[in-house]
Amino acid sequence: MANALDQAEAQRLQNAHLGLATYTAPTTPIMQRLYTVTGSAAATGTQVAGGSYTPQSLTAAIPASSTNGTITTTGAISYTGMPAATVTAVEWWDSNGTPRRAAWGALTASKTTGAGDTLTFAIGAVSENVNA
Repeated sequence: MANALDQAEAQRLQNAHLGLATYTAPTTPIMQRLYTVTGSAAATGTQVAGGSYTPQSLTAAIPASSTNGTITTTGAISYTGMPAATVTAVEWWDSNGTPRRAAWGALTASKTTGAGDTLTFAIGAVSENVNA
């Protein structure tokens, strides 16, 4: 799902890899946000708003390291008190005072919620892949 790096994040990584700049790691915890309009590599989408929706931490849901360039969630991620919405994408943001987007991706299938519903992504349902 969060299957593409944010364009600015990719540039920071590339510059560090080439020795052009020092890379500053994102501030943890990484937060997963939900979107009703899918963004792109260069621009964020439209974040879910309303109800009791709040972005959720990935701290308990991600493993200590990747396997062959892929990170897959090892815990469920739940959003309670959702507004009526059709969720089309997720984005991963850090927790800095001015958060920076790390990754984004469209859902395989949109998820529709009614007011007050709980939306849960099962173990292994969210992943990020960086191909070599």
